[in-house]
Amino acid sequence: MPVNLTEAEFSKHVGSKFLLKLEPQAIDLELVEVKGYLPGPGDQTGMERFSVFFEGPGDILRQGLYPLEHEQMGKFEIFLVPISQNERGFRYEAVFNYFKEK
Repeated sequence: MPVNLTEAEFSKHVGSKFLLKLEPQAIDLELVEVKGYLPGPGDQTGMERFSVFFEGPGDILRQGLYPLEHEQMGKFEIFLVPISQNERGFRYEAVFNYFKEK
């Protein structure tokens, strides 16, 4: 069972690999950055807002929902969006915006 997908939890794992299984292959994505967002004027309170950024080799993944596995965080699905390309491969972003549990 996966842990809660929070900014604090992802931040613990920057620099680690997440396995994305695509038949018939698997791709390692490295978590390279976690970026929190401060609430703006007029924003609703009690929200968790952050982005996580992954880098991976090979062909670009299309925007979509993908299954990820991590040694400590477990298995979960995440919506990835390709945002750039560099000499190492492609960079992807997942944006989180939800109410914090009370």
